[in-house]
Amino acid sequence: MVNLDYVRMYARQAHEGQVRKYTGEPYVDHCYAVGQLYQSWCAEMDQSALYAAILHDTVEDTQVTMSEIQTQFGDRVAEYVWYLTKPEDFVGDRAQRKALDGARLALAPEVVRFVKIIDIMHNAKSIREHDPDKWSTWRVEMIKLLDAMKSESVWKSQAGHWAQTKYTKFIAELIDGL
Repeated sequence: MVNLDYVRMYARQAHEGQVRKYTGEPYVDHCYAVGQLYQSWCAEMDQSALYAAILHDTVEDTQVTMSEIQTQFGDRVAEYVWYLTKPEDFVGDRAQRKALDGARLALAPEVVRFVKIIDIMHNAKSIREHDPDKWSTWRVEMIKLLDAMKSESVWKSQAGHWAQTKYTKFIAELIDGL
């Protein structure tokens, strides 16, 4: 039976041995954090979105396939994970890949875009702290992606009133000094 404990165990096993680039923490901690932030900040819980938040990097960064996600967690979770996963066969230069990423995410259901915003917010902290060179490029790319996803209206719609200021603060940090 699929429940939150099973999803967390599945993600932990899939990411076994992986560590975060800058901190050395188990990679799965990032996946758990995105799920926890979704739970804390969403106005209305969507179980499939919660599961996708935890599994969002599983296909992209492990040997797990989209077909396995669909078999284990169903069509809706698989759809959400698909939107959150960069395709293996991305082509072109970095700018082209980022534009394609934005186009795909712009078509995603609003709740998936909300999860992606949370993922970006969680990634931003370690990149800003540990890789200033990457931060200067990455934040410009993320501003474009957030714009493509219509992130401000997504946040207003999906986040609880208690979390509204989180987005405003994050955007201020992202654009600071540009």
